[in-house]
Amino acid sequence: MTEIKIQYLNDDIKRLEYIDGKSDWIDLRAAENVTLKAGEFKLIHLGVAMQLPDGYEAHIVPRSSTFKNFGVIQANSMGIVDESYCGPNDWFYFPAIALRDTDIKINDRICQFRIEKHQPEIVFCEVEQLENEDRGGIGSTGKN
Repeated sequence: MTEIKIQYLNDDIKRLEYIDGKSDWIDLRAAENVTLKAGEFKLIHLGVAMQLPDGYEAHIVPRSSTFKNFGVIQANSMGIVDESYCGPNDWFYFPAIALRDTDIKINDRICQFRIEKHQPEIVFCEVEQLENEDRGGIGSTGKN
């Protein structure tokens, strides 16, 4: 089992745990009360800083219910935090864009993350044409 050192902003922040024991994703929660008007942007403090193991990174994405519940989207669609972002002031944030007026409260679950190994080193080998069967291009689920 891999151990990750974590610092919490304060005792008001709920401690991290797997999503209801059903998933290997872990919810992240707002660490502050936030009121946003439609069109506003805010980096919402998530109340945690972590020291990831060498060779790992955290992938941070919205929960499937984030837009429905709060009317916000994640500005960068997906956040990547690598192991170099590991100091005592390297806090995790959720870059939120409000598409409607909203209120987010401390400990509201607004995003989730998982830890992944870095991509292995790869080499691109240029070819004239790929040898696999043609699926039909963009928007195709395969030929009928």
